[in-house]
Parts: sequence; structure tokens; C-alpha cells
Amino acid sequence: MRTRWPWISMLVSLILTLSPLGRDIVDSAFFAGEALSRNIWAPIALTILAVMAAAILSEWLIRTYIRNRRARGATSA
Repeated sequence: MRTRWPWISMLVSLILTLSPLGRDIVDSAFFAGEALSRNIWAPIALTILAVMAAAILSEWLIRTYIRNRRARGATSA
């Protein structure tokens, strides 16, 4: 059974976020005691989150398109 749920990109995003490097970036961007560290890492972390969200959205759109195309059948063009 095929699903529209973007599980591949969500799983990759979760693994990258929970990896030691990902956790270090999140800690430096949002929980650091120094304002300079937060000011440097926050835009980088937000950009990474935006890229991950775009990957999840694009996977969902592609899966929806493929599912709708298969539902129409091979005879209709």
C-alpha cells in the first residue's frame, strides 16, 4: 500500500537532528549562554530547518502527484 506520508525525508530529518552534530547546532543556536553564539548559529539552524521542511513538502507533493496519476490509470493521458 502506497501512502502520501513523506516518511523518508522526515526520517532523515529526525536522524540528522538527533545526531551529535545536529544536537550541537540546536544547542548552540537556541540554548547557548552566550548571545554571540546564538546570533551566529540561529540563522544557520533556521536555514537548515527550512531546507528540511522544503524537502518534506516536496516529497509529499511528489507522492501525491504519483498517487493521483496511478489512480487515473494508464489509459487516460
